[in-house]
Amino acid sequence: MDESLVERALAYVKGELLFTKTNLQHAIDIAEQKAQSINVPVTICISDQAGNPRILYRMEKANLVSLTLAPKKANSALLMRKPTKDLNQDTVPGGELYQMETMLDGQLVTFAGGIPLVIDDVIIGAIGVSGGLVSEDQLICETAVNAFLAGC
Repeated sequence: MDESLVERALAYVKGELLFTKTNLQHAIDIAEQKAQSINVPVTICISDQAGNPRILYRMEKANLVSLTLAPKKANSALLMRKPTKDLNQDTVPGGELYQMETMLDGQLVTFAGGIPLVIDDVIIGAIGVSGGLVSEDQLICETAVNAFLAGC
């Protein structure tokens, strides 16, 4: 049997073990603490490898549009297999992926706040954060990713 196939399967199993209610809530709690520390109410979405939101949490006073954008950011990080902050330069006029956002009927988000969850080089899900400036969303998202991957 191909060892790389076994390693990928093990990474998926390890990843699925992190999608417990306790760990999902832990990651949300840590991200919310970070958001509160910088006074930015946000919505946080943690999705699995299939793009299914496993938890979606909107802080009090977070912009309502963040309920739409946070899952889109997580999904975009999954679809493109990289943080959404890294997509922006490619999608501006003249970029290699210019107009990709419109070609996908607005389903792709190309600004910061979406990060894939990676274990042993395998993407097991993604986190999306929306509600603040993109730099704030990115900071809170990085905090959530670190908390999620660390487990509880």
